[in-house]
Amino acid sequence: MYKILIGIGALVGGIAGAYVPALWGDNDIFSGWSILFSTIGGLVGIFVGFIIARRIEA
Repeated sequence: MYKILIGIGALVGGIAGAYVPALWGDNDIFSGWSILFSTIGGLVGIFVGFIIARRIEA
């Protein structure tokens, strides 16, 4: 159960993070900002997925 929720969190967080620069007009998917925010979003998604998995199991 942990792996699935953490993977989904990383995927959703990475996609959401990569989209953030598009909100201020940077539409290049391979820009430095997009890669940076994708990494940050993925890490936040992993953390949130871990917390959710821990609450479900308990």
